[in-house]
Amino acid sequence: MSTGGIVVVALAIAVGLACIVVPLLPGTLLVFGAITVWAVVEHSWVTLGVVAALLAATTLTKYLWPVRRMRAADVSGWSLAAGAALGIIGFFVVPVLGMVIGFVLGVYLAELGRGRGVAWTRAVHALKGVALSAGVDLCGALLDGGLGGGGLV
Repeated sequence: MSTGGIVVVALAIAVGLACIVVPLLPGTLLVFGAITVWAVVEHSWVTLGVVAALLAATTLTKYLWPVRRMRAADVSGWSLAAGAALGIIGFFVVPVLGMVIGFVLGVYLAELGRGRGVAWTRAVHALKGVALSAGVDLCGALLDGGLGGGGLV
């Protein structure tokens, strides 16, 4: 791959990492796509396989770990579903942070029937779950980018 191609792949990885922190584009997929393009051009199938396996493990962890912690904090499945629904609506209403705001608001409103204190506590647990999910996603993408960047050199 030419120097220009390597620069484009590196920029795509950097943009993907930034998009995980500020969700404008699907950052993890952008990182994986950039590494895939590089791996196909360079015929580096081992690197692509390791990155794909790491991405799969990260994605699984990103969704299962926060849900497990929220259920341990007695956040009900109904509240998580309400949070997901308002998160989707929030994504379209407030472009950058609407998904996070909508999710936490949905959990709060769903738990409000149990009392304000309980609803607030569970909304805080939902916010911690969102932060944990973003952290796991960022760590996985950083590892993927590091593996891809190591392969670039």
